[in-house]
Amino acid sequence: MIATTEAFAVLLTLGFQAQIIVNSILGDPMKVALRVALILVIVLIVCLGVVGVKVLGPRAFLGPRSRPLTALTFDANADRLQRGRYLANSIGCLYCHSPHDWSKHDDPILPGMTGGGQQLPYIGLPGKVFAPNLTSDKESGAGNWTDDMLARAIREGIGHDGRALFGIMPFAHYRNMPDEDLASIIVYLRTLPAVKNPLPKTEIIFPVNYIMRNDPQPITAPIRSPDVSDPVKRGKFLVNLTGCADCHTPVDNHHVPIPGLDFSGGQVLQAPWGTVASANLTPDPSGIPYYDEAMFIKAMRTGAVGTRELNKTMPWSVLGNMTDQDLAGILAYLKTLKPIHHRVDNSEPPTLCPLDGSMHGAGNENKGE
Repeated sequence: MIATTEAFAVLLTLGFQAQIIVNSILGDPMKVALRVALILVIVLIVCLGVVGVKVLGPRAFLGPRSRPLTALTFDANADRLQRGRYLANSIGCLYCHSPHDWSKHDDPILPGMTGGGQQLPYIGLPGKVFAPNLTSDKESGAGNWTDDMLARAIREGIGHDGRALFGIMPFAHYRNMPDEDLASIIVYLRTLPAVKNPLPKTEIIFPVNYIMRNDPQPITAPIRSPDVSDPVKRGKFLVNLTGCADCHTPVDNHHVPIPGLDFSGGQVLQAPWGTVASANLTPDPSGIPYYDEAMFIKAMRTGAVGTRELNKTMPWSVLGNMTDQDLAGILAYLKTLKPIHHRVDNSEPPTLCPLDGSMHGAGNENKGE
């Protein structure tokens, strides 16, 4: 209903603009041919507008949804600082917003550059994506950003300057982040030493730069802490917060998740250090039913399963900062997923997979629906 109303608003605006043009020339009887031509142009504009709204979404033309900034500030205390440090280091904030030494196994952040921002190294992104400097530097960082600017960016997808953020910033997952966790992260970010590291703005190519304007959603109600009273509930919350499914669910040619294949792996990911297909995380025999708690925790801590090293596209060095309790919860939740038979083996040559349509190891051993 909201999308329909917004689409109507776009078309109504086009109609009003067209009417103004028509009225400006209808009084001159010598311009009949021009009137006819103009009417045809107007019809064409309206038709293109309808197609544009249908394909790109109404917010491509109206701008992203956003709420006004407020004077909200978060009081610092020891509990918030500790919790914020934990979250920022274990769910990916500093991993994405800091430059790394990618030549090393654990991808350490460059000395003195924590939170200083970087160009994301992944291949195949629709443009150049820069994770901004989050430190207190006033010229190149977030030193002049208010707490609510950071809050709105983290959970609602609106940058400090009002633009829509590209979805690799996982605000769609962080929407469920409790208010207290949000406050804790921002309190911690304010303690990062200033790093002077000027970066360009993200440049996303057409049409993605318009389509992504439909994604931000304002938050106007409190977000309470979730029920994490048992390992599965804890794990479900963390799996969503960290966006595991974003990489571990296969996608179609438009990068839309393929229905019915949730967490079954096979999504091909590219980075300067190589190409890898994500693993099947379901408890099917083709997935990871053999993982026990100790093996999973060790894999996240060391980046290896036995003698096999995990590809660094899998951010094990981030998740490895989680507590044993949180990691155990993640595995407990993964074991409740629907088993999906989908063979993915990066040790084998890529072959066409009829199940997800991509080229990955053991792809030809799968059967299409």
